[in-house]
Amino acid sequence: MPSVLVVEDDPSIRQSLIEVLAEHGYAVRSAGDGFGALREVTQSPVDAVVLDLGLPDLDGGDALRMIRGISSVPVLVATARDDEAEIIRLLNAGADDYLVKPFSGGQLIARLSAVLRRTSHLPSARAAHGGRGPMPSAAAEPLRPTTVGELAVDPGARTAHLSGRELRLTRREFDLLAFLAHHTGQVVSKRRLLTEVWREPYVDDQTVDVHLSSLRRKLGERAAAPRYLLTVRGVGIKLVAPR
Repeated sequence: MPSVLVVEDDPSIRQSLIEVLAEHGYAVRSAGDGFGALREVTQSPVDAVVLDLGLPDLDGGDALRMIRGISSVPVLVATARDDEAEIIRLLNAGADDYLVKPFSGGQLIARLSAVLRRTSHLPSARAAHGGRGPMPSAAAEPLRPTTVGELAVDPGARTAHLSGRELRLTRREFDLLAFLAHHTGQVVSKRRLLTEVWREPYVDDQTVDVHLSSLRRKLGERAAAPRYLLTVRGVGIKLVAPR
């Protein structure tokens, strides 16, 4: 059963989209704003995203670029904007297709099905690192298993364990953690993380913040009370063993 994330701030429209998708056999999750969408995509991958542009916290175009920094998930933009230049900009920013509001449930299902057919052939190597661009340069050098305190990261097996318990990480979260583990004790700037892990020209610092927040949660810590991921204000982040 394909899973779809509906990102729409209007509750009635969101519910209508959920009902149409569910009736056609999709497992549906939803978010009412941009950062909620980023959290959903970061925490649990989906097969497609239906993205409204009129979000209360982020412009939909910015949300699209941030999603593209996190995942290669197909994105179908739902927009009331029918300006050709705007649509071209969205497609160039990473949208796989678009629907101009208002649209019928039949149009939504047909476009979504077409997007999923077109994107189902993505090479496994490309999907494995979660991006649409080149593989992270960190993967170009062999990364050895690393143990930091009770945290064990094995890049070869793509596994991470904390106190013997395997962590359930998204592909990008693992790439980020493996890179930091490879540079244990070193302060790594967000710009370097974007260059070495994401290698995407349209990704911004906020994307790193979203992933770091998710990693902290899965490591059982908070930014205000860090254990493994220490922020050096104005400089970057480093992975250390808890004291």
